[in-house]
Amino acid sequence: MQANRIPPILFSPMDHGPEILLLEMFAIFLAAKVVGELFERLQMPAVLGEILAGVVLGPYALGWIHPTVTINSMAEIGAIFVLFNAGLETSPGDLIRVGRTALLVALAGIVFPFVLGFGYMKLIGDVTTEAVFVGAAMVATSVGITARVLGDLNVLSSQLAKVILGAAVFDDILGMVILAVVAGLASAGGVNWLRMGVLLGEAVAFALFMILVAPRILRRMHTGVDRLSTRNAPLIVALAICLLFSWLALKIGMAAIIGAFFAGLMFADFAPRWDLLPKAHAINEFLAPFFFFSIGARLNVGLFTGNVLKTAIVISILAILSKVVGCGLPMAGKGWHSVLAVGVGMMPRGEVALIVALAGLNAQIVTQATFAIVVFMTAVTTILAPLFLRYLFRPERKNAALAS
Repeated sequence: MQANRIPPILFSPMDHGPEILLLEMFAIFLAAKVVGELFERLQMPAVLGEILAGVVLGPYALGWIHPTVTINSMAEIGAIFVLFNAGLETSPGDLIRVGRTALLVALAGIVFPFVLGFGYMKLIGDVTTEAVFVGAAMVATSVGITARVLGDLNVLSSQLAKVILGAAVFDDILGMVILAVVAGLASAGGVNWLRMGVLLGEAVAFALFMILVAPRILRRMHTGVDRLSTRNAPLIVALAICLLFSWLALKIGMAAIIGAFFAGLMFADFAPRWDLLPKAHAINEFLAPFFFFSIGARLNVGLFTGNVLKTAIVISILAILSKVVGCGLPMAGKGWHSVLAVGVGMMPRGEVALIVALAGLNAQIVTQATFAIVVFMTAVTTILAPLFLRYLFRPERKNAALAS
């Protein structure tokens, strides 16, 4: 009788052979895209649908698909290209020119969430390493999700939208630095403050080099790239640099996605000229679903009971309040509307928070319960932000409609 209750396993880690791999890839890709499309139609980010597909079909729910080692490797490559695309859409020049207000919003949006997340996890008796990972995950702001929502509302040209996007980009840059330290903490196997200091110095130096120096190097060599006879030569060079920097980031003790992000940043100013964005997006459309499906497949929904569910709800509330209050504080002189609009605009955590959590889980210093808490927090903030932004940006939408 018991045997009848065991869900059928369509694909398991023990499966081998190209025919099984291709069928598994097809099932994961199709499921992620179909559920993602349903979420898009509901005006919610497709990424949440792709994660949900992994939750439902993965080993902890229906148990139909147990991602193999090869699929998990594809998921890691997918994460690299998610961040490469994010960097590609971030101009270093815009970062340098962005206003003081956006930088203050970004800094407040890092300090408040990290302190609240870390403090609460320590308060309930969590170990320091896990508390650091939760705090780091709460720091993230998804530039992609925020930009998509503001674009759909047709308010990207508004002053508040510019502050939000500028702050979100800085937030991601600083978040990458924090992730570098967190990744080093994971590999160190404990809190080694000297090592953390060295890693922080390496990460800051790496970031400054990629923002200030690397684009200048590319400006000098871009004519040589233009003269290459190979079809899609700029894309090939960009992909090679992406893989090289991903490896280099790992080599110096940071996460591979940090190198990928800064590789994209290096090519951002030349992306329109070389038509890189649609080509990179096409690669991302194929690889990213494996990453987000893998996130969902690792989530044990059975853990959401008792203390874990309570902690997930509290962390989600703190994640919302820390961004709204922290990021809104520098806007206090401009009225409540500006405070709430900027705070909510910085609220969605998105893919960076998930990558932080997965880095901790893979390093075996974050438990399944803590991983589940971060995924829950990410989903809540990512779902609520677009709903609130549509309400908060009503005046800007009216102005945009009148202007058109």
